[in-house]
Amino acid sequence: MNSKQIFAIALGLHSPWEIRDIRIESTTESIKEFHIDIKFKRGSKFKLADGSEGSVYDTIERTWQHLNLFEHKSYLHCLVPRIKDKSGKVKQVEVPWARKGSGFTLLFESFAMALLEREMPVNKVAELLRVYPKRIWTIFNYWISIAFTDDAQQGVTNIGIDETSSKKGHKYVTIAADMDERRVLFATEGKGKETITKLKEHLSNKGVSSEEIENISIDMSPSFISGILEEFPKTSIVFDRFHIVKLLNESMNEVRKRERREHEILKNHKYTFLKKNKNLSQREKQQREELIELLPVIGEAYRLKELFNDLWGFRDKEEAAPFLSFWCDNVEESGIKPFKEFVKMIKLHWSGIVNYFDAKISNGVLEGINNKIQLAKRRARGYRNTSNFINMILFIAGKLNFNYPHYST
Repeated sequence: MNSKQIFAIALGLHSPWEIRDIRIESTTESIKEFHIDIKFKRGSKFKLADGSEGSVYDTIERTWQHLNLFEHKSYLHCLVPRIKDKSGKVKQVEVPWARKGSGFTLLFESFAMALLEREMPVNKVAELLRVYPKRIWTIFNYWISIAFTDDAQQGVTNIGIDETSSKKGHKYVTIAADMDERRVLFATEGKGKETITKLKEHLSNKGVSSEEIENISIDMSPSFISGILEEFPKTSIVFDRFHIVKLLNESMNEVRKRERREHEILKNHKYTFLKKNKNLSQREKQQREELIELLPVIGEAYRLKELFNDLWGFRDKEEAAPFLSFWCDNVEESGIKPFKEFVKMIKLHWSGIVNYFDAKISNGVLEGINNKIQLAKRRARGYRNTSNFINMILFIAGKLNFNYPHYST
């Protein structure tokens, strides 16, 4: 077996394609490049995607970068045949080792995507493959667009919506996730009402009508609420359980800060009243009990906070609503201002809060997804290009299926 046959096997070439020549060229004393010339057998006929078949009309020279060979860059060259289609137009034949319009072989692109799948930042992939990062982004965005277009989303009924930033303090991206499949369905720039309109349009393009969506879990963003009421009028809004608990904790901390102005003993005790009991040391638990006993307002606020958490144990709306009403009455009787403000919020968003007990969904799913996104963002040190950021979100959290040749590493 000669070298041409070995390279033909390595490249997966089949008739009528074959190796014409293999050259090693030196760009400097220490840097060499492999150049592999491919030809087709004389008299071969070719077929186009539309079914047209014919003899070669003419050829056009094309070059593709391939995976490095023995640490040296390698390139494939070919005079690619063109034939006439059914309408008489001359079109280029597609070659089996590269996709149309790409300057890389499929195996090169597959290897680049495999590195990205293993959570390597784009800049590092580009450095390893010795190309500009923009070229890796071009490969990445192409395969994401294909997979996202082909992604089937029929059957989705429960959606969670949240926003994240592409870089600290910079542009925001709104994410919509399938709560049952725990994956991102859609992402778009912005965090306003218009993002809900874009979500509806996206679902419609995927064959999912707004009437099929039973529940949407969100925080209490007025723009999200307004958009859902307008675009998904038959869908139940479910306010995120964890967002509600966060607001309650903020009220508890506000009580502590107000009491701290009069009682020096509360200094450095922010988390004494916010941490879960299981996360406190024995000493911290004892300090908390002493403070509750000593300071009646702090004690009552902590009692109300802990009592509120019993809400999440109820099975349905019919059980939860009376308890929530009872809790709100307790707060009004206590006269604790930050908690009374929290009750106002509860009453303004009552239906969305009690809807949780029928839907039993929360944005905890999105929190897990967002953790993955934040990790990718830290590795990349932020994303200046929002489109790249959106595609990275779909890549790491969309559970997309890719049809490029999977390269095993």
